[in-house]
Amino acid sequence: MGMRLAERYRVDLPGLQATCEANYARLLSLLPRMREQTSQRRIALDGPPATQVLWLQTTACGLYTSLVEVREEGGYAWLPAPLLQVRVYHDARMAEVISAAHCRTLRPRYAYPNPAMHQPDEKLQLNLFLGEWLTHGLRTGYPLDEPLHWQPLTPEH
Repeated sequence: MGMRLAERYRVDLPGLQATCEANYARLLSLLPRMREQTSQRRIALDGPPATQVLWLQTTACGLYTSLVEVREEGGYAWLPAPLLQVRVYHDARMAEVISAAHCRTLRPRYAYPNPAMHQPDEKLQLNLFLGEWLTHGLRTGYPLDEPLHWQPLTPEH
């Protein structure tokens, strides 16, 4: 027998929190001055010449939080580049995706099926994607507009 229709998705709160804590540490490594309104950094993910660039930019700052936009510059015309809005909680040391280009705000869970075809765990999936994207930038990327050192931003383990 298949899964009962009455089963509901339950948010894995400890898993989501662990992902958000790890993403905070990754963002802090890539954008150390993310508490400053004008902080931005471009990380080349390939090249030279760089055709895929991870762009991190602080768009709003408060006493305990920042809003960071994470997007890709370049990429392919046939594949829309992701764009994520990330709320950074400095006191809790967590970074959480709060919206993505395809939806304005994210709910913790969605009924499925739904008109927009969001996955039940879309919020968790986007936070996991952010973690993979930032990790890729840390391992293989190099900062543009800064003196070029041909090493990854973090050493491989």
